[in-house]
Amino acid sequence: VPVRLFDLEPDLVKLFQYNSIQFCSAQECLTSPDFLQHVRKVMLVIDAAVSSLENLPSLQEYLIGLGKKHQAIGVKTESFDMVGESLLYALEKGLGPAFSTSSREAWTKLYSVVVKTMSRGWQESKVGE
Repeated sequence: VPVRLFDLEPDLVKLFQYNSIQFCSAQECLTSPDFLQHVRKVMLVIDAAVSSLENLPSLQEYLIGLGKKHQAIGVKTESFDMVGESLLYALEKGLGPAFSTSSREAWTKLYSVVVKTMSRGWQESKVGE
């Protein structure tokens, strides 16, 4: 997922800073243990959404808070389009023919709900300003 993300939007590497270290390249970022930990956290959120399909509202407060955190560090909601595209790409490459049109639609819908809920964090942050 991360390699594809930086292929689609190379400037996103600038958003990933750990201990005030600015990465000079996507490759430098991709090999950082801190960045790899961030990728694991993203996948945990996706896993939680899949596990909570029958009760996605149970994640609402967490996802809104996550949106607020991302907004506070300068992430734009549009960046999540690239993350979603990268996720779909990884699923397609990993699953091959098993990644059917209906699977793609289901993943797109799930990811859309997660992003829409996180986006409320931006809206709530703006109201509080």
